[in-house]
Amino acid sequence: MPEFALALTLFVLSHLVPSLPGVRARIIAMIGRKAYLIGYATLSVVLLAWVLLAAVSAPVSVLWMPAGWQAWITLVVSPIALFLIIAGLISPNPLSLSARRNRLGEAGAVVTITRHPVFWGFALWSASHIPPNGDLRSLLLFGSLTILAVSGFWLSDKRARRALEGQWQALARTTSIIPFLAIILGRTRLRWDSWLTLALLLTIALTAWLVLGGHAALFSADPISATRY
Repeated sequence: MPEFALALTLFVLSHLVPSLPGVRARIIAMIGRKAYLIGYATLSVVLLAWVLLAAVSAPVSVLWMPAGWQAWITLVVSPIALFLIIAGLISPNPLSLSARRNRLGEAGAVVTITRHPVFWGFALWSASHIPPNGDLRSLLLFGSLTILAVSGFWLSDKRARRALEGQWQALARTTSIIPFLAIILGRTRLRWDSWLTLALLLTIALTAWLVLGGHAALFSADPISATRY
C-alpha cells in the first residue's frame, strides 16, 4: 500500500502543479510548447502505469461485496465516457483540453454538448468503476481520478478565461460545463460534425475489443462475467 499511495500522490501532483498560476507558462517558455506537451504526456503515462501496477500488488481490503448490477453501471457508462474522451481530444476546442492546437473561435461540435468533454469522459469512466470494485485500493484510485477530472472543469475555465480575455464570455455562452445545459437553455443548438462521427466509430471499435477480451487481457477482469454475480 505505501508504494500505491506514493504513486497515486505523484500522479495527482503531476496534474495539479502545472495548473498553478504561471507554472505551465514558465515551463513552456523554457522548453517550448511541443517539448512540454510530449514530456507532460510521457510523464503522465509513466506515472499512470506505475499507479496501476502498484494498485495490482497492493493488499485488498474489501469494503462491499460485488453484485451484477454494479458491473452494469460500468458497462453502460464507459462507452459514453470513451466517446467524450475521444471526441474531446480530436476536436478543436479553445475552451478546454484538446490534442489539437486551436485557432481562436474554432470549436468542434462536441462543445455544444459540453465545453469539457475530455474531463467529463474521465470523470464518468473513473466514477463508473467504483461500484463494481468494492475494495479500498479501487476506491482510492478511481475516487482520486474522479476528483482530479472534475477539478479540470474549474482549472480549464480559469486558464481559458485568462488566454481568451475578451472573447471568453462570447465563446463560453454558446456552451456549458453541465452536458446539454446550453442546449436546454437555448444558448446553442446540438451540432454534429466529422470529428464526432470518427469518435463514434472509434468508440464502437474500442468498446467491442474491450468487451470481447481486451479488458480481460489487460486487467484480468471480464466485464461481461462480472454482470452475472
